[in-house]
Amino acid sequence: MMNSVVEIAGLRVVRGGTTVIDGLDLSVGAGVTGLLGPSGCGKSTLLRSIVGVQRVAAGDVTVLGEAAGSAPLRDRIGYQTQSSSVYDDLTVLENLRFFARVLGLPTAAAEDALASVDLSSHRDAVVGRLSGGQRSRVGLAVALLGSPALLVLDEPTVGLDPVLRRDLWALFHRIAEAGTAVLVSSHVMDEAERCDTLLLMREGRIIAHGTPTEIKESQGADDIESAFLALVEHGDAA
Repeated sequence: MMNSVVEIAGLRVVRGGTTVIDGLDLSVGAGVTGLLGPSGCGKSTLLRSIVGVQRVAAGDVTVLGEAAGSAPLRDRIGYQTQSSSVYDDLTVLENLRFFARVLGLPTAAAEDALASVDLSSHRDAVVGRLSGGQRSRVGLAVALLGSPALLVLDEPTVGLDPVLRRDLWALFHRIAEAGTAVLVSSHVMDEAERCDTLLLMREGRIIAHGTPTEIKESQGADDIESAFLALVEHGDAA
């Protein structure tokens, strides 16, 4: 418990009359934690619940010792959604300065965030003219404003080529090594090996929680995709 960043007990979320998550218990610690599962399994709903922007029907979500969505957490959590959160017609630095002002942060915070994602050389580039990977880094820089204790990233590598995905995952680990807990979702199973800890999700349930090695060994599998399929087959059989 003392090392936990996120604690969830009995979480239930209903959206559009459909129960998306029902009775979920979960603990998330430091490092890079990957939330992997197929599209539509409830990953984004779970992340929104942790950030505090999702209405929940029941259960408790505690982040950094505070109730999810409470005022003390507003500058302690960085959140990057699947959709772009930056302005295409502004430069990289203009975007960061704008969001820094919104958060009540000094101008220096924009410079720090810029350096943290290796975009200092593109500070004056218009965001709309950047590559997909660079745009993802700008969004990540916005989420890093204020040096949050928890960084929540919803499918940040979707649509990127393998080289850009590799570079972003390396960046996630550098951020974690600097002391920020990173929780990142993906539906790409080959990204599992890049995580310190894995949460495998299906139909609103966490079906496995552990290191990539632990999960593979538990199912006698050579890769996470095979382990995931074995878990699904065992669950269906039960």
